[in-house]
Amino acid sequence: MPQSVPFDAWLRAELDTVESALSAWVPGTAPAGLGQAMRYGVLDGGKRLRPLLVLAAAQAVGGHREASLRAACAVELIHAYSLVHDDMPCMDNDVLRRGKPTVHVQFGEAQAMLAGDAMQALAFEVLTPDDGVPAALQAKLCSLLARSAGHAGMAGGQAIDLASVGVPLNEQALRDMHHRKTGALLQGSVLMGAACGDLPPAAWSALADYGDAVGLAFQVVDDILDVTQASETLGKTAGKDMDNNKPTYVSILGLPAARAHAEELRNKAQAALARSGIANVERLKVLADKVVERDN
Repeated sequence: MPQSVPFDAWLRAELDTVESALSAWVPGTAPAGLGQAMRYGVLDGGKRLRPLLVLAAAQAVGGHREASLRAACAVELIHAYSLVHDDMPCMDNDVLRRGKPTVHVQFGEAQAMLAGDAMQALAFEVLTPDDGVPAALQAKLCSLLARSAGHAGMAGGQAIDLASVGVPLNEQALRDMHHRKTGALLQGSVLMGAACGDLPPAAWSALADYGDAVGLAFQVVDDILDVTQASETLGKTAGKDMDNNKPTYVSILGLPAARAHAEELRNKAQAALARSGIANVERLKVLADKVVERDN
């Protein structure tokens, strides 16, 4: 989409495009009600920040459109599957997500587990069409997504999170946990978009730093909102981390310092874009601002 399109118009158009593509690719016909559970877990909800980061980064570098749209949907499928599993009684045991009952509440625990499994597999199916995307790019996108979601990224971070209930963590340990649990997939979204174009190493490194800062900022703000907003605003259960005695940026730094840290991370993200040498980064700038300024 041309860079001259105003951000709000770009946002609405891309959200519609992502929603339409997800609706087309998530099969309602999967057997025994599985498709219904999958569609419930991924469609009609969420901020779609990760797909927007993919698309904004790809457009900034003049990247392959079909590949970037598939990457945007794939990363959202991974994110949605992780929420389905995280909400289950064996993990965070939550009953509200995106303003509606969680998947295991609506469909039962076994179906929720299978829906998450199927969404994870579908993400890689979406990334590997028979034609339309060069094979080397398919492989690169699969590698970036797998590393972001696996033991070194999101799954590893969730393991640390579960092991840290009631355990005092210092800021460095908390940062490492959230770099994996939340930050890795957000950074991976930026890099998947960037991979759809052709960048010199310095620009790639700058976008990686941008994604890292945005990913951590997202978690810091999440921790702030958990203690400052109502469940109705968040669309999920407020105060859950405190009730479960989980370490957060607010519990470790305090609320004023956590807010200051979010601003520091926003500045780091903007500085990384400035040194990237990429001309068309305005949408990435706005997305960083929206991460810090959001209220849900």
